[in-house]
Amino acid sequence: MHLALWISAGLLTAVALAGGISKTFVPREKLAAAHGGGWTGDTGAGFVKTLGVLELLAGAGLSLPAALGVAPTLVPVTAVCWLLLMAGAMITHARRGESAFVALNLIYLVLAAFIAWGW
Repeated sequence: MHLALWISAGLLTAVALAGGISKTFVPREKLAAAHGGGWTGDTGAGFVKTLGVLELLAGAGLSLPAALGVAPTLVPVTAVCWLLLMAGAMITHARRGESAFVALNLIYLVLAAFIAWGW
């Protein structure tokens, strides 16, 4: 069980860091042109960058506290925050008719729920 939690946290950490880096450092216009990134064209650049920073923080919060042994209770707290972020992502993609991204975000949400429950 402990190994499954670490694998789940590692996977979500990679997802959060990849999404955070792209939303924080890639121009919004380029994100809007990418597959699944059309929603960024409907929002402000500041909102997209804020989501990117939140995802970077989530990436750190999903693994660093437990790995360093400093405030490991932050891992399930971060997982719950990730749940909320994924719920919002699912709503956004559902409104745009992007069912594949809704399903992908649901997988991330389930992984986060597993981490929040098991950590």
